[in-house]
Amino acid sequence: MVDSTKHLLLVEDEAPLRAAVAERLADEGFRVEQAGSGEEALDRLEAFAYDILLVDMRLPGIDGTEVLQAALDRYPDIIGIVVTGFATVKAAVEAIKRGATDYITKPFQFAELMHVLESSLEQRRLKNENAYLRAQLHERHRFEGIVGRSRPMRELFQLLETVSASSSTILITGETGTGKELVAKAIHHNGPRRDQRFVALNCSALPETLLEAELFGHVRGAFTGAVGSRQGRIEQAHRGTLFLDEIGTMNLPTQTKLLRVLQEREFERVGESRPTRVDVRVIAATNSNLDQMVSEGSFREDLFYRLNVIPIRVPVLRDRRDDIPLLARHFVARFCADLVPARGPVTIAQDAMRQLMAYDWPGNVRQLENTIERAITLSPGRPQIEVSDLPSAIQHASDTDIAARFTLPEDGMDMDQHVADVELSLIRQALDRTGNNKRRAAQLLNLKRTTLIEKLKRLERR
Repeated sequence: MVDSTKHLLLVEDEAPLRAAVAERLADEGFRVEQAGSGEEALDRLEAFAYDILLVDMRLPGIDGTEVLQAALDRYPDIIGIVVTGFATVKAAVEAIKRGATDYITKPFQFAELMHVLESSLEQRRLKNENAYLRAQLHERHRFEGIVGRSRPMRELFQLLETVSASSSTILITGETGTGKELVAKAIHHNGPRRDQRFVALNCSALPETLLEAELFGHVRGAFTGAVGSRQGRIEQAHRGTLFLDEIGTMNLPTQTKLLRVLQEREFERVGESRPTRVDVRVIAATNSNLDQMVSEGSFREDLFYRLNVIPIRVPVLRDRRDDIPLLARHFVARFCADLVPARGPVTIAQDAMRQLMAYDWPGNVRQLENTIERAITLSPGRPQIEVSDLPSAIQHASDTDIAARFTLPEDGMDMDQHVADVELSLIRQALDRTGNNKRRAAQLLNLKRTTLIEKLKRLERR
């Protein structure tokens, strides 16, 4: 069920003070999570959309100013309250200029803190009602229209920058809706062929009988209905880039002819025996398992190796949940401009953002895009997207997604092995997120460092 409780992240390195304040806030109805350092706070902010950030300005390592800035970058609507000593009030004022909602000085009475919290919540409500808040888009986290700043996306951007400079054949794989064509366009527009044509063909959108003619072109009279000669997509892409989407659906005879294009840089139009030379970069994409198709005999092995010169895997949205706020605000801004330009700025309520981040997104970025378009359409005149504007499956993501992940297969399972696999996966994710810092990884998993090390050794020996 959707939780209307206000979620608060308390960042304070003095453990006794942190525990006492957290307990009092919980008594007042807040859902409190604690962080004892700036590093731990950043990890928690990556994974959850809090309503309120209460952060001490002075922290060991990453200080409160950096934590506040990171929170505002990710969640522009978060309420940021800084805690400071009298000697650093000037710094707190500077924090407010940067986007903090308010500050409170140490030592403080709990009643003072509650007054600041209540005032801040009311201030945010009024701003939302009057549409004063503006969604902030961070273009520096985009690569030719691809939005993301998570580690998987940063690695993807780095790879795209490298391969764009070449003319090598590329095979893009990934689930439906991850943005494979967008990646192909980014490679083209950042490469040496950017001034030439980008020609796309969805191999699954045409019957087998028409795919060959569409790809290679035909001459007049080549088949019934061919009343004139026509260029194919390969010829249209001469000196440019040819993008073949869903190449796993291409039949074997057409695969053979495509292999010739890649090997000899020439092809024959349907109904013509004279070869035509062509200079084209081929980028293919699929959501099918081509390795398995090769072993089954439904995809040519030699063509697979010709296509798979540079493999690129586009990450699924559920593996980069920290990109969801950025993507959601990007789509909100775009649809407000395209669908209702006179409407004014629209934001996403934090509880709605939490549901977006909790959902598993089987349709990936495309499904998120459609969801935001629907929400904009169903909330006319309102300055904020609420949980009620989201599809039912997303409203109840906390219930349905967890159940789906742990559904028992019809033929049963090896429970010990499954639990071990889950444990090992979570430990590796924590180590990956923290740059192999075992102490911080253990904190993310609420384990002792020694326990994490022992588990990792035991699980890797299985």
